[in-house]
Amino acid sequence: MSTSAHRGSLTRRSALGALGAGGLAIAAGPGIAQGARPAELKVGIATYLSGPASVFGVPARQTAEMLFEELNAAGGIGGVKARPIFVDEGPGVDHFVGEYRRLVQSEKVDLLFSAISSASCIACAPLADELKKPTILWDCGTQRIFEDGKYDYAVRSQANATPEILAALLYLLKAKPDFKTIAVINQDYAWGRDSWEIFRTGLETLKPGVRVVAELFPRFGASDFSTEVTRLLATRPDVVLSTSWGGDLDTLIRQAADRKLFDRSTFVLPLAESSLERVGKALPPGHIVGARGDHWFLHPAPQDPARLKTFVDGYRKRFGTYPIYSCHHMAQAVSCMKAGYEKALAAKGGAWPNDAELAAAFRGLTFPSPTSSVTIRPDGQGLENQLIGTSKHVDAYPFAVLDEMVVFPAEPITTPIGQKSTDWLKTLKPDMVSSMPKAMPYRA
Repeated sequence: MSTSAHRGSLTRRSALGALGAGGLAIAAGPGIAQGARPAELKVGIATYLSGPASVFGVPARQTAEMLFEELNAAGGIGGVKARPIFVDEGPGVDHFVGEYRRLVQSEKVDLLFSAISSASCIACAPLADELKKPTILWDCGTQRIFEDGKYDYAVRSQANATPEILAALLYLLKAKPDFKTIAVINQDYAWGRDSWEIFRTGLETLKPGVRVVAELFPRFGASDFSTEVTRLLATRPDVVLSTSWGGDLDTLIRQAADRKLFDRSTFVLPLAESSLERVGKALPPGHIVGARGDHWFLHPAPQDPARLKTFVDGYRKRFGTYPIYSCHHMAQAVSCMKAGYEKALAAKGGAWPNDAELAAAFRGLTFPSPTSSVTIRPDGQGLENQLIGTSKHVDAYPFAVLDEMVVFPAEPITTPIGQKSTDWLKTLKPDMVSSMPKAMPYRA
């Protein structure tokens, strides 16, 4: 079915409705201050639309387009229809900062979803407060945003790097407790460096004495990892960690598979869920894969199975692939936006909130995700469960699926408010490994 034909066939029981958004499309009625409402709700959305990271960013844009259409078909927010305005993160941080300012000052957007790159989020969080514009950090992972600063206008609708990386480490320590050596190959920018620091600090606390045999940081967007693969073949680490993502990770997996590196080391890939369908059977069985949340179309225990199925089926019918974690994160941002407006509208008796009131409404907010729910803490950080599993080949899919999946509850693996992750990780106790949730097998 063509995209346009499918759009015409969407019903009110859509992916957005399954996320609970139908209850958030507040109809105008008696007591509503109609004059305070804008003609439309403009939402600036930053994602990668070009470059190797577009394999991650374009599916997020597609999700936003799908969900905004469904939102508007259901009446919008408070009777106001929403319009996404997309900008490309691909040209770099300086370009992104200029686009952020343009969206606020020229386009007069009401709200922003920013961004994928951790470097972009580090740049835009202060801008949100400077320009006093509510901003949902919809995908970036760096934990430094709310640990190093305090912002009134920026919140994050998903987890940060610490629970995403700590969950993978705990899973590794349970599944392969006897490893003695490790290497890392990460993209050379804020996310790659920060995520390695988190993993290494947790590892030194929970399993001291593991020897690091290689620390490799190829440039972001690299297309050739032959030097790094050769180094890893020579050092023969028991474990290879890579928190790389997008096209970089796809390329690394294919080149490592071509040279049989997966046969010699166990890989820990906390972001690889987004690559599984694209790399096919290049990723062998037996390697540890994360989903930057509990995002997996074959989730073994979703909070609402019908909600997840509706989201997955709607996306797949429209775009021909399964939704990856960037799609889930975009869905969470849309759900967060709607829940925030609902809360702010209710607090004002139906009158339209100003920017400060909307920003404040996000604090303490709980909203549904396709698989569970997310709560935003008072400091602006989202609490999101984490799913980690082991790659497995099955006849039903032409790519690796996840087996022996563990879903980690968000709060115990997230740095407490007011603490720095590197300090908190040094206080962890070994019983975190023994008390982790029971693994759940793949089910067809």
